[in-house]
Amino acid sequence: MSRTPFAFRAFALAAAALPLAGCGSLDRLSNVGRPPALSTIEDPTAQAGYKPVRMPMPNPEHVSFGPNSLWRQGSRAFFKDQRARQIGDLVTVKVRVTDRAELQNQTSRSRTGKDSMGVPNFFGVESNLSKILPESVDPGSLVSTNSNTSTQGAGSVRRSEQLTTNVAAAVNQVLPNGNLVIEGKQEIRINFEVRELIVAGVVRPEDIESDNTIDSTKIAQARIAYGGRGQITDVQQPRYGQQVMDVLLPF
Repeated sequence: MSRTPFAFRAFALAAAALPLAGCGSLDRLSNVGRPPALSTIEDPTAQAGYKPVRMPMPNPEHVSFGPNSLWRQGSRAFFKDQRARQIGDLVTVKVRVTDRAELQNQTSRSRTGKDSMGVPNFFGVESNLSKILPESVDPGSLVSTNSNTSTQGAGSVRRSEQLTTNVAAAVNQVLPNGNLVIEGKQEIRINFEVRELIVAGVVRPEDIESDNTIDSTKIAQARIAYGGRGQITDVQQPRYGQQVMDVLLPF
């Protein structure tokens, strides 16, 4: 038996799978045996999709100086320090994330139905049913149906997450009321795995400690993402075909 048809089918299947894999798979194949590359340092405001933060602002206050006084009205501090206060300054974010959740859900449903219909006597017409229907048909029991449906489901979720680390963030924008928009990204490569930590949000200069650090719980509109990419992450993710089937299958 010739192996040509089998080889042709294998080639056709491989060609059909290429569009599903996309350019990402080609890049991964070209990096086989190499550690994942770190991202280059970029200007966050120059990235595609970047939008300046817009939030409700109070009415502006006019700066005025009192006579024979070194204090300026509206000033936040008498002496300057090294804490972040303008675009380009750095501040260390102490990330403290603790998340616990426990959910349980059980459902049970059952339904039983039975129907029957017959025409024992109907103005003598039932005697003529044998001319239309088979002779074995009983007019008193023409239709009989029954159904039985049962559904049971049980679900349980137990999650416990804790993240404790520090990351330096840069001030990208100073809002009219003095609040700072910060964003920081940290990448750590261990063997063939890169761990990523992204922190962004809005902070008050008053919440920045004297050592130029701020707790993550004091960040408004906080966006904290922790993940990774590499060989371990690839193994933990389902294959492209399985992901496509999960989306398309209705069951």
